Amino acid sequence: MSTAPPHGAFGGHGDDTRTQRPLTGLLGGLVSDVGGLIRAEIALARAELAQKAGQAAGGAGMVAAGGLIVFLGAFFLLAAATLALAQVMEPWQAALAVGVVTALIGVVVLLVGRARLRARSLQPHRTLNSLRENKRWAESQLGR
Repeated sequence: MSTAPPHGAFGGHGDDTRTQRPLTGLLGGLVSDVGGLIRAEIALARAELAQKAGQAAGGAGMVAAGGLIVFLGAFFLLAAATLALAQVMEPWQAALAVGVVTALIGVVVLLVGRARLRARSLQPHRTLNSLRENKRWAESQLGR
């Protein structure tokens, strides 16, 4: 039994297929890994965007609630408080005072709801950071 390597194992023209097989295997593995990475990134983006959509719905709900509160508050408080304050001041002064206070409360609620709808707060930050990391990793792998 000979322990000598087969012809062409350490050089010559016979080892073209032996060096190409590992290279094609590496490239195939790389393509498979990149495909898996892209699928994982898409799944992460979907999950994060669904979460952000829920936040946007909550913000939109607060804007709607704020609008309703402003309307109802202005209507009922103006009527009730105007009648009560009309006992101690002129009716027009009572209506003005109650209207200003009610409008300020409504503006605060609307501003809080609007802040929750800002585009920056709806960005998929984890996905974007993950994509940046993947880009750096891919660049480092190609630079080897």
